[in-house]
Amino acid sequence: MSPLKIITRHAATGPVLEIGGELDYTSASELRALLSTLVLRPGGRLVLDLAGMEFCDSSGITALLAARSHALAAQADVALAAVPPHTLRVLRIVGLDQIFPLYPDIQSATRP
Repeated sequence: MSPLKIITRHAATGPVLEIGGELDYTSASELRALLSTLVLRPGGRLVLDLAGMEFCDSSGITALLAARSHALAAQADVALAAVPPHTLRVLRIVGLDQIFPLYPDIQSATRP
């Protein structure tokens, strides 16, 4: 088991959260707490880079939805980049691939 690690950086489009390790019941609150500190500008984009995410359970999915809600409340967009195949499968099963813009890599997700 790998502990959750979140690195925050900024791109021209807005904040980027690089999420690594396990986003699950024990760690999802860390992401939710971080989201409450992010200032998003209208028209900007919050990008969640999931390339390093090893596991995501339903609590992790709920945290991703919280990120979407936070962005929408700020009149900003949200995007998921480099979604691992196991997580992408879950997103497709529950239909969340229809509400999250998905990008193959961080470069395309942060392109203005």
